[in-house]
Amino acid sequence: MNFVPPAQDKDPVEASRDVKGRRPGKRRFRPRWRSPLTRRILALNLLVLVIPVLGLMHLDDYRKGLIAAELQALTTQARAYSFSLAGGAVVVAANGEQRLVAEQAARITRLLLGDSTIRARIFHREGELIADSFRIAGLSSGIEVTELPPPRPRSGVAGWLSRQFDRFMDLFAGRSDLPLYRENRRQTAQDYEEIERALLGESTGVARRDGKGGLVLSVAVPLQRYRQVLAALMLSSDGASIEAAVRDRRADILWVFAVAMAATVLVSFYLSGTIARPIRQLVEAADQVRRSKNRRAQIPDFSRRRDEIGELSEALREMTEALWNRMDAIERFAADVSHEIKNPLTSVRSAVETVARIDDPTQQRKLMAIILDDVQRLDRLISDISDASRLDAELSRAQTEAVDLKQLLNAVFTSYSETQKDGGPRFEIEIQDEKRAGELTVIGMEGRLGQVFRNLMANAISFSPPGGLLKISLRRDGQEAVVTVEDEGGGIPEGKLEAIFDRFYSERPKGEKFGTHSGLGLSISKQIVEAHGGVIRANNRLDSSGEVCGACFEVRLPLE
Repeated sequence: MNFVPPAQDKDPVEASRDVKGRRPGKRRFRPRWRSPLTRRILALNLLVLVIPVLGLMHLDDYRKGLIAAELQALTTQARAYSFSLAGGAVVVAANGEQRLVAEQAARITRLLLGDSTIRARIFHREGELIADSFRIAGLSSGIEVTELPPPRPRSGVAGWLSRQFDRFMDLFAGRSDLPLYRENRRQTAQDYEEIERALLGESTGVARRDGKGGLVLSVAVPLQRYRQVLAALMLSSDGASIEAAVRDRRADILWVFAVAMAATVLVSFYLSGTIARPIRQLVEAADQVRRSKNRRAQIPDFSRRRDEIGELSEALREMTEALWNRMDAIERFAADVSHEIKNPLTSVRSAVETVARIDDPTQQRKLMAIILDDVQRLDRLISDISDASRLDAELSRAQTEAVDLKQLLNAVFTSYSETQKDGGPRFEIEIQDEKRAGELTVIGMEGRLGQVFRNLMANAISFSPPGGLLKISLRRDGQEAVVTVEDEGGGIPEGKLEAIFDRFYSERPKGEKFGTHSGLGLSISKQIVEAHGGVIRANNRLDSSGEVCGACFEVRLPLE
């Protein structure tokens, strides 16, 4: 024979583990700045803010507009200069041939430009450079006018960040699409497409980038007299003013972005606080409910918020209250069951102890009858207790369907009226006319609703006098179906209209054998009706003189 060790209770520490295998304990909460919800809100808000800001930082259309305006201004200026040069630097020979005097053109150009940073170059129609405003003493001299480099940028971290930002924005702005400006030591018209087109009589402007990433704007116009193109005038300018305008616009956008980002961060933290903080408090309260042993943990009340969190708080409060009420009901039910079972058990034990000590057959038969009666009472009590204990689970899991109350009541009425013995009460059923009442259908469990009406009928039969009238009726009242069961018994004791629905209520008619009923019928009926969203109540019927002439039970159920 193999030895089988006795079953042992589960380790309480292991039994306390949750479904993920963790030991329950105090939940560890993150600071607000580490909250995933806060990070998501902040990231989404910043993303919504950064995307349009980056688009504004591009400023490509803005730069193109400034370049176009600058080229147009240079073109206008170049045409004016070409008229002046055509009038002052062009001579007509005796044979009528027109010729541009290079020295005179260079002198007029320097006079026109003065201290301007605009560079003027004149290319002969043969393609050679004959004048350059940045050459002080002519093309043969080695003296050139050059701009001083800009002031040295700021040093340190701030300067480095500023340079890196400018470099990044230069790449981001897409200036790499512009052609590169190259200047040969010996310049000709073939080096610049705008000069070649100007020698053909067209005015053209071109934007280029220099080796340092700056802008070089140039326009070329034909220098002509009497429709004869003698040379081409080219005006060039750097894009410093354009870059300064774009940089100022970026600075304005960055400043607005910084203010908007600060406001966004503050609003995100505020929004996160209004969401994450109450949720955290609800979680802490739920943990307290889970860990509490002898006291009721209070769920915070956020119902005044009038939003989803308020609804969640209210639902949790109602759920917690229902949970504690259910636990209290279980405790009371356990105590009531213990009390009700002890009574017949005590009687059985006493009878068994007594029957073992006596020898009188008559007394022994009486005691055995008592034992049998108590055993039957225990069997009935245990069956009703089992039914009551399963009722909650069944009501929460069972499938509901449309129940026709007319058919159900007719079936219950028929089962009692046709099986009633002689000398019992008289039965009557009254169902409101279908044309007036319409469909009297409710959503529920037909078997359990039938149990309610059978309990009420059985209760009324037990209290009805011989030959008394027992009436069941069905009518419509607004959006509710109303079922009443009336008898002509002695009525309900004063002050017991609510108590009769308590478990194990034992007020029974005189002459009824003790223990015939468990006292759970009306309690079970009330539980079933309330699970269907209805109400059940009891009242005494009064005659014309105001005396009690019976009891009336009323069941109200919401219609489909």
